[in-house]
Amino acid sequence: MMFRKTTQFAARLAVGSLIISIFFGCSSSHILAQDLADRLRPWIEKHPGKVSVAIKHLETGETFFHREKEVVPTASLIKFPILVEYYKQVEAGTLPRDLMVPLREEDKVPGSGILTEHFASGTVLSLETAAHLMITYSDNTATNLVLEHVGLANVGKTMTELGIPETQVHSKVFRRDTSIAVERSQKYGLGSTTASDMLTLLEQLHARKLVSEPASKRMLDHLLSCDDKTKLLRFLPKDVKGYHKTGAVNESRTDAGLFHTPSGWIAMVCLTSENEDKSWGDENAAEILCGRIAEATYEYFHPIPQESAQPQTLKLGANGPLVEALQAALNQRLNPSPKLSVDGDFGGMTEQAVIRFRREQGLPETGIVDQSMWSKLGEIRLNESSEPPLEELKEPEPPDTPSGIPTVSCKAWAIADASSGKILAGHRQDESLDIASTTKIMTALLIARELKSQPNLLQETITFSKRADNTVGSSTTIRAGESISIRDAMYGLMLPSGNDAGVALAEWYGRRKGAIEANVDPLKFFIDAMNEEAKRLGMNKTSFRNPHGMTHPEHKSSCEDLIIVSCELLQYPFVREVIATRRHECIAKGQEGYQRRLIWKNSNRLLDVGGYVGIKTGTTDAAGECLVSMSDREGVQTIVVVLGASGSAARYADSRNLHRWSWTIDRKPLTTP
Repeated sequence: MMFRKTTQFAARLAVGSLIISIFFGCSSSHILAQDLADRLRPWIEKHPGKVSVAIKHLETGETFFHREKEVVPTASLIKFPILVEYYKQVEAGTLPRDLMVPLREEDKVPGSGILTEHFASGTVLSLETAAHLMITYSDNTATNLVLEHVGLANVGKTMTELGIPETQVHSKVFRRDTSIAVERSQKYGLGSTTASDMLTLLEQLHARKLVSEPASKRMLDHLLSCDDKTKLLRFLPKDVKGYHKTGAVNESRTDAGLFHTPSGWIAMVCLTSENEDKSWGDENAAEILCGRIAEATYEYFHPIPQESAQPQTLKLGANGPLVEALQAALNQRLNPSPKLSVDGDFGGMTEQAVIRFRREQGLPETGIVDQSMWSKLGEIRLNESSEPPLEELKEPEPPDTPSGIPTVSCKAWAIADASSGKILAGHRQDESLDIASTTKIMTALLIARELKSQPNLLQETITFSKRADNTVGSSTTIRAGESISIRDAMYGLMLPSGNDAGVALAEWYGRRKGAIEANVDPLKFFIDAMNEEAKRLGMNKTSFRNPHGMTHPEHKSSCEDLIIVSCELLQYPFVREVIATRRHECIAKGQEGYQRRLIWKNSNRLLDVGGYVGIKTGTTDAAGECLVSMSDREGVQTIVVVLGASGSAARYADSRNLHRWSWTIDRKPLTTP
């Protein structure tokens, strides 16, 4: 493996966040960057198959290579070089740009595409349209139509002229009888190339050196329309545009393209062959590998800034929700009330009210709201008008009573003895499924373990970052820059199911463990720790991709695995106290000096019924309604997991029915009734 950087290093000034912190290798033209190598090496080395990689940041000139000279099968990736030859001939005038071709029955071949299945013989289409279908849908029949007119040998001839002779198309698709290189056809199939060859083509396309500017733009438009997002684009942000072509046969999965990112253009090539996993579907190992390589590369060139919110100085001209809170507080604290409009705009009337309040409190008579003034104002409320009145907690309903075999509607469920962790009964309990916010059981476990050895950490302050504040989904409503204790953050994680609290706690954990010093994103560090702990606990159907449970194609677990982590979590008395709490209040402190009271109600409605003592709810569109719950009946504690219920009421009904039945059965492992 090699990491190189060219004399274009100065260009990195435009993307200063990309500067590499660790180098070794000593040569000025061939310098190995440990950081990117460390990101990519584990994915490459553990893959059961051969892997070739070539990556170049076209703005900075930095490149990463792994077995880039090795000749490998292309599968449908060879259709990119065929596209190059088509436009070369169009530019040379040997192929008419408006050439129309008929679709004959004998032209139709199986496999990917739409022409064979959806177009009748005799249909006439332009060769340009066939070229577009060849890239967009990887259409095999369209590819053969293009090859019929450009010539198999001409593709290889052009690639040789470009200095990449190992890139060749050997025959038409599904027409081995047309092979012009029998031995290579047998060894590599439809086509062959190397990762460095593909990188060369991509660089020259980006530089508009393959064909003219207009033809280059048309080629890029075709590549942008490629509908396969399962490989290099798999885990990249949605706003990253990929101008690429993929390929897939049983043993080979390939992808190569130009990717437009915030830091500039990145050319990436990932070629896999001799793969053990020959499956077709979302979980193919080679396709996931391509995605991981692209994701790690993107993260290297776009490190997540550890931004913290800056305190706001409130004075004439300020605006926003904090000004609204100030105006509401002044209306309440001053007598007579200044009757300020709570509109979030710090105007002259607000300034006069501030001066008046400061004078009455013995503070210097200025129009500036500083820490001394916030301390005199006392607690404030943000978005007060939108906050619903707090309901009084009612006494819990009487405990449930045992009942017979239940009827349930959820997708999967399991019952376990909480003391031993043994599964007593279940349905699809070992199936890997979306789990929504039940993810936070693992998040809470890692934090609880960190707190066990140092209980004083419960009172340590945690400040929410912009990233935590911007996390979508359920929230504690804590703003960036506001601080609460770790103890309160755990309540925020488990009661209102705050996704923001999950990120804040993960960042705190990662920083404590030295992620910043290791040049690793603290959030990513925590997610890795989640997966390591899942592996240690034997949670074999579990894969975490975030600390809160928002939907991700690889974020999964099973009923059985959730029971394993729940049993582990229940060993911590503080957490048992948290999950059994119906309502919790805390004070959030702003960097500006203000304080505001937060009141969280537990999202677990089973706590409104006697005998239920936790554990965690979860809801997303992909997961449905989920609930991991525990009951305590006559000293016997039972855990029930329900995944994929059709609605909130259904998850509680299913869970209560399963608990009731569990109290009637033997505490021996049972099969599903």
